[in-house]
Amino acid sequence: MKVLFVVTSHDDLGNTGHKTGFWVEEFAAPYYSFKDVGFEITVATPKGGQAPVDPNSEVPDAQTAATERYYKDEEVQRIIANTEKLSDQKAGDFDAVFYPGGHGPLWDLANDRDSQQLILDFYNGKKPVGAVCHAPGVFKNVKFDNGEAFVKDKNVTGFSNSEEAAVKLTEVVPFLVEDELKKLGGHYTKTDDWGVHVVEDGFLITGQNPASSETVAEKLITLLKK
Repeated sequence: MKVLFVVTSHDDLGNTGHKTGFWVEEFAAPYYSFKDVGFEITVATPKGGQAPVDPNSEVPDAQTAATERYYKDEEVQRIIANTEKLSDQKAGDFDAVFYPGGHGPLWDLANDRDSQQLILDFYNGKKPVGAVCHAPGVFKNVKFDNGEAFVKDKNVTGFSNSEEAAVKLTEVVPFLVEDELKKLGGHYTKTDDWGVHVVEDGFLITGQNPASSETVAEKLITLLKK
């Protein structure tokens, strides 16, 4: 089984002067979930090369067993430093696609046409699409041939407005994931801030926040093994 991880290349947190990128835990926990059951993983970004890490995901409070393993894993550090280009990837080469979050995807992947086409190609090919935390924001501009939004009438979740308010970035992000998924016609649900909440709707699996990332991966694995 082969899984494509699509990671952000964007590292500026709006006009704050601070940096962003991908959230380590949301990459690491799913990465090892897939790796430990023998899946082959390819990591791609819009620009290729070094994927930027959100510095806030490296603070002590954000660490888990998976992140500790990630920091000590020389192989994965090389992979993150040398990601493949997203434009070179084809859905036909993989069995599933997974998008880890962090704030970065709201700026680049949400507007990336290669990403949009890949999502449609995976989904239309009946291959699972997974996204966690801010990553469901990548569905913002994905539309089917009939013009309907990708998430319309689908059960979805993603980083909640109250969680964005808690990290004090409501006025910084280009859009709020919860609001956008609702605006697009998705049936959005959430649990308490920072609680585990994963929603499965056919071949689409979404998670609310970092705590939900491992469960998203587990559900993707279950789906792939059916």
